[in-house]
Amino acid sequence: MNIRFKPKVFSSLIFMALFVSLHTFGQSDPKGERRVTGTYAIVNATVTTSPGKTINGATILIKNGLVESIGNNLSLPPEAQIIPGDSLFVYPGFIDGASGAGVSKPADPERPADFDSSNPPDEIAGITPWRSVLDNYDPKSSQISDWRKVGFTIAQIIPEGGMLPGKSAIVTFGGKTSSNILANNTAMGARFRNVGGGRGMYPGTQLGIMAKFRDLYKNAELSAKHNRLFASTSGVARPEMNKTLEAFFPVLDKNMPILFEVSNDLEIKRATALQREFGFNLILTGVTEIDYALDDMKASNAKVLIGFRLPNDKTANADLEGKTEEMQSRTLKIREAYKSILEGPSKLEAAGIPFGFTSMGGRSSEMLKNIRLMIENGLSEDGALAALTINNANIMGIQKFAGTLEKGKLANMVISTAPIFSEEAQIQHVIADGYLFDYDVSKKSKANGENGKTIDIAGVWEYTSDTPAGSSDGTMEIKKEGDSYKGTITYDNPAGSGKASSEMNNITLSGNNLSFTFNVSAGGMALEVTVAGDVSEDDFRGNMSLSDFGSFPLNANKKPNQSNQ
Repeated sequence: MNIRFKPKVFSSLIFMALFVSLHTFGQSDPKGERRVTGTYAIVNATVTTSPGKTINGATILIKNGLVESIGNNLSLPPEAQIIPGDSLFVYPGFIDGASGAGVSKPADPERPADFDSSNPPDEIAGITPWRSVLDNYDPKSSQISDWRKVGFTIAQIIPEGGMLPGKSAIVTFGGKTSSNILANNTAMGARFRNVGGGRGMYPGTQLGIMAKFRDLYKNAELSAKHNRLFASTSGVARPEMNKTLEAFFPVLDKNMPILFEVSNDLEIKRATALQREFGFNLILTGVTEIDYALDDMKASNAKVLIGFRLPNDKTANADLEGKTEEMQSRTLKIREAYKSILEGPSKLEAAGIPFGFTSMGGRSSEMLKNIRLMIENGLSEDGALAALTINNANIMGIQKFAGTLEKGKLANMVISTAPIFSEEAQIQHVIADGYLFDYDVSKKSKANGENGKTIDIAGVWEYTSDTPAGSSDGTMEIKKEGDSYKGTITYDNPAGSGKASSEMNNITLSGNNLSFTFNVSAGGMALEVTVAGDVSEDDFRGNMSLSDFGSFPLNANKKPNQSNQ
């Protein structure tokens, strides 16, 4: 099952028109950020230094962006600025195993006059392993703010492109005045989809991509051997330089892994088959299906990055009574497939395969909610925390300075109002690369209304959103139909004055979390907007997001006497 989100690519003209007219794309920043250049102390907090290791009533002393000491009854220097930690829970900063935050796709090159679709130039065929993701990375992207707000402090960013799009880098999500780069050229990206193949050229199929990969790898081995002979032996012809093959040299030496993006068990099997054939270090990213590929992952000694985005489970509350036998069977199979995805991380944990989480294809608003679902389906809380912290640090090779809270390590941490995987948890502070980011927290609504009843969201809601372009407003009308909901949302018309409307799709109420999507028509294109947040009987506090452009606040109140519509 391929659940990887594939965002549309929009022109800057369309985006600007939508920004000005719709007013839904505002800046989402914390109230303030300040560099921890001096000495800070978080006092009397519950501190989890690593999965399974927690100190109650502890103090963390931070000096110049590093952890100076952690423990009870520490003697604090007089210059230390105190952050009260009473009722707060501190964790190591989250690490994203493979991220596209702030990364844009390079412009497509022009085809030469003598273009041959059966043997295209590497760059046109999506074969650009020499590229660095940093060439197309914007450290000021609002996407970074979104992911930092849910706890991510470090990410391995991966390039966009074809079958071999380039090499990844490791960055921090710290302040805007720093380069925020920890390491460059940390892994070679690979995938079984190809920009070139999608336009009717070789390699255009997965089998074609595998054949091309084998050809490149073997030629890189020959080229590396030729280079070594030329450097050490007289009478050897000068080797021709080939930047595609040279990009493989650190992979051949096992100094760089290949980070293979996979979307189903068949792609896992194909990637692990290539690893067993050539022996390179393999990281599988975007893994969702575990059952039929577990043995292959073990045999290849692959490191695994699990995607935390889940498919919409529209069958969860479906009433099977009165349905045909075929429809009942189909619904049950869908439920089983969904449950299998939820149980995947626990199966990896039981098999002793360390894995991390990747945000690729996911939304920041869904992250903790979906990980909680995985915990409800067998994953331990320690296993979930390890997948967000130390496991990814080990996969990236940055465990000496990140992944746990210890003396001398980077002061990257997540500070929440309750245990991080509990439904009531809210992130109040994030420290990333020595920068302290503060976030508003509010008392969460109970998952159910009075007397244990499900929250009634049916009715007409009036919403507002504040952006740099000003304040915008509209309405959301939600109706309950059977076990599901339908709705309509209005917004400022991008094409001119007045209002436009759109259907609200995938309306989901889980406890006190409400989410839905809707499409905005602009310039002949449909832009999908996602809305998610906390809801009570008459109040909604959340964010709207559009992939590639970040997320922005949206708050709503239900009009009086609108229940049970």
